[in-house]
Amino acid sequence: QVQLVESGGGSVQAGGSLRLSCVASGVTYSYYYMGWFRQAPGKEREGVAAIYTGSGITYYADSVKGRFTMSQDNAKNTLYLQMNSLKPEDTAIYYCAVKRPVGMWFDSSKVNYWGQGTQVTVST
Repeated sequence: QVQLVESGGGSVQAGGSLRLSCVASGVTYSYYYMGWFRQAPGKEREGVAAIYTGSGITYYADSVKGRFTMSQDNAKNTLYLQMNSLKPEDTAIYYCAVKRPVGMWFDSSKVNYWGQGTQVTVST
């Protein structure tokens, strides 16, 4: 049984930083995307960043490039998302996700497993 457990959300002022963590267990796919999506009120869920385990290549949404950095600790089965220079438009629930390599990395409709989500709120 796959479990994805996020932590690290919270409230910060614009320009601040947060680090999200996702501990994964039970993933049996040989290769897959693992990453982060977010959903703001009234908006569709969108891909933020992901890594493809087959190649190690990381992907970022244009809106977060240069501000967010994803990393992983394989020994701890943990994925991190370091978020710097946060903006109010980054406010959303952030979800950890695992997805087979079907379609594009940011296609939320093809995600196989979701975490429970963690709230990030950025105020002006």
